[in-house]
Amino acid sequence: MSFSSNNTPAHTHHFGSTDVQNERRTRHVVLLTLIMMIIEIAAGWKFGSMALLADGWHMGTHAGALGISLFAYVFSRRNAHNPRFTFGSGKVSVLGGYTSAVVLLVVALLMASESIGRLFNPRTIQFDEAILVAVLGLLVNLLSAFLLTGGKHAHLSSSHDEAHHTHLHHDHNLRAAYLHVLADALTSLLAIFALTTGKVFGWVWMDALMGLAGAAVITRWSLDLIKPTAAILLDSRADSQTANRIYAILQNEGQSRVTDLHLWHLDSQYLAAEIALETPHPQPAGYYKTLLTDIPHLAHITIEVNRASE
Repeated sequence: MSFSSNNTPAHTHHFGSTDVQNERRTRHVVLLTLIMMIIEIAAGWKFGSMALLADGWHMGTHAGALGISLFAYVFSRRNAHNPRFTFGSGKVSVLGGYTSAVVLLVVALLMASESIGRLFNPRTIQFDEAILVAVLGLLVNLLSAFLLTGGKHAHLSSSHDEAHHTHLHHDHNLRAAYLHVLADALTSLLAIFALTTGKVFGWVWMDALMGLAGAAVITRWSLDLIKPTAAILLDSRADSQTANRIYAILQNEGQSRVTDLHLWHLDSQYLAAEIALETPHPQPAGYYKTLLTDIPHLAHITIEVNRASE
């Protein structure tokens, strides 16, 4: 004998996968990044600076990655109620975050390659013009970071405890956009330091060394984002703490026993669970669902209840 959740009233599969505010913030940052890219490329041609040209095209790669994040927001919003997506369109934003993180990793590798080349073949740098544009780039990136976080402090750690209190933790797409902006800011900051020491002390090699340092940090950031987004996209089991809580609640019901549990992410925040329960005194599936209502972000539950043999 079994009870399923088929008699439960129909419900929506839109699990908060869209965020219009974050979409608007990302759109503004894309515009700022494109403007800064044009300024750097134009300045590079005017002043004959390969460093500025390279940084301009580097800014272009970030604009492309931010464009991926923006597309993910728009697509997710427009398809939030599309029945073709069985569990909603929330994973589109996760996919956008994963793709942007991969692009960020490629940018870091290109930065490392370019920096190694410049260590062995230093280039003539017009320090004054390059420093001015690098400072302007830093200001633009700080403004972009402010826009993405709404002026709030944001943790970069991927751990739950440190990032729980910021919307960046629950929105991998926004986190990816934020990391791209932060990577640009770090690049500009290191460039300012390298160009200043190069101008004052003649340490031309410092430019390449700071490029390698920046590439190493950006690689770490991108890997920290690739891991959680890949786990969600591959339906890796959600955190063990939630699973243990489900076991504890349901198996506290007399002689009930959870014989099977599947727990996975529907998007960056919301969870789904499929549960098989065995008990000598079965109740309707809705009864067991009610027991789980206090578990945060558990948005979709399917329960199969079977009568246990005496």
